[in-house]
Amino acid sequence: MKISHADVRFCLFVLYLFSRMSHIDTMTEFSDQSPLRRKARASLSNAAGRFDLQRAAVDDGWSNTTDSDEPEVPKIETDIRFEQARSLINYNKSPDLPFDRSINTYRGCEHGCIYCFARPTHAYLGLSPGLDFETRLIARPNAAELLRHELSSPRYKVATLAIGTNTDPYQPCERDLKLTRDCLQVLSEFAHPVAIVTKGALVERDIDILAPMAAQGLVRVGISVTTLDPDLSRRMEPRAPSPARRLAAIRRLRDAGIPVRIMCSPLVPGLTDHELEAMLAAGAEAGADAASWIMLRLPREVSTLWQEWLAEHAPLRAEKVMNRLREMHGGRDYDPRWGQRMRGEGPYADVISNRFKAACKRLGLNQRSEPLRSDLFARPPQAGDQLALF
Repeated sequence: MKISHADVRFCLFVLYLFSRMSHIDTMTEFSDQSPLRRKARASLSNAAGRFDLQRAAVDDGWSNTTDSDEPEVPKIETDIRFEQARSLINYNKSPDLPFDRSINTYRGCEHGCIYCFARPTHAYLGLSPGLDFETRLIARPNAAELLRHELSSPRYKVATLAIGTNTDPYQPCERDLKLTRDCLQVLSEFAHPVAIVTKGALVERDIDILAPMAAQGLVRVGISVTTLDPDLSRRMEPRAPSPARRLAAIRRLRDAGIPVRIMCSPLVPGLTDHELEAMLAAGAEAGADAASWIMLRLPREVSTLWQEWLAEHAPLRAEKVMNRLREMHGGRDYDPRWGQRMRGEGPYADVISNRFKAACKRLGLNQRSEPLRSDLFARPPQAGDQLALF
C-alpha cells in the first residue's frame, strides 16, 4: 500500500490536534469561572493563549456538593515542572537594550506582577499569560551545565550577560532550586561579566559569589522598585518582597561592595508616577549609585490583564491611566517600536524624562557607570584538557 505525502501530513495534523486537546484537559483547573481562591495572585483571569485552542468551563453534573453545601475553596497552588533545555544563552539585536545576550533559568514567575511584559511568552508553551504565568512555572535544572558548555566553546566571544530580563531569577522557587546561584558560580569560574535585574531580596544569599566578582569589576545588580506604597505593591505584585525589603537589599549589597542601580520600572502614569522623586531618593539613601526608569508596557495579552486589574483595584483611576498610556503610544495601548516601547513619546513622556533627570542630578545618581570588564574572561581547565608545556 502506497502512502502519499498528503496522507502523512493529514495524520500528523490529527495527532497534533489530539495532543493539544489532551494538553488542554490538564490545564483547565483555573478557568475564568473557577472557584479557586486567588489569594496572593494578581491575575483575575486565565484566558487561553493566542496559540491555544479556546476552552470553557462546563458543569458535567459530577460535582460532590449540593446547593446547601459550603465546601472550603482551595487556594491556587504553584506547580513547578522541569524542562531539560537544549540551549541557554539567548541573543538579541535590539538597539534599545544595553546587552546582546541573556539567560533565564525559569519560565513564568511566581512574583505574579500583573504588569509583567513577559506574560505573553507563556502562550508559546500552550499556557495562559494570566494565572498560568504565575502558577505554572518551568524550571531548567540543567541551566548551569548548559552555560558551562556554551562558555567553553572556542567560538564564544565574551560580553556582559544579563540575568532576569524575562522572568525574575530570584523568585520564591529559587530558594530551594538554586538554579540562578549555580549559574552565577559558573560565571564566577569563567570571570564572566554579568548584570542582574531582580526585585527579589533572595539576591542577598549570593553575596558570597557576587562580592568577589564585584571586586573584579564583573557584576552589577539592578533592583526594581515600582512604588513605596506597601498596600499597592501587595496588590500589584503580590508575591514580590515589599518595597522596604527591596531597599534593604540595595543597602546590604552596597555594604558588600556590589554596585546597585535602582530601577523605577515600570512607572505607571496616574498611579505611581507621583512617587518618582521619592523612589529615587529612597534608592540613593539606601546606597544605589545609579538609576533608570521604564514606562509601563502592555504588549499583547498584558493589556487585557492590566485593565481587568485596574477595574478591580483602582477603578477611579483606570480611565486616567489608560488615557495617559494611549497618549504616549499614538492612541494605542502599546507601541512596540524600538526607541518608543520603553518610554513612549509626547508631552507627558517628556515631563517624566525631565523629572527623572533633575532628580538624578540632585541625588548624585546621574554618574555614568563603569563598564563591566571582559578582559578577565578565561575558560577554566576542563577534564581531558592537554596540559600546557610552559
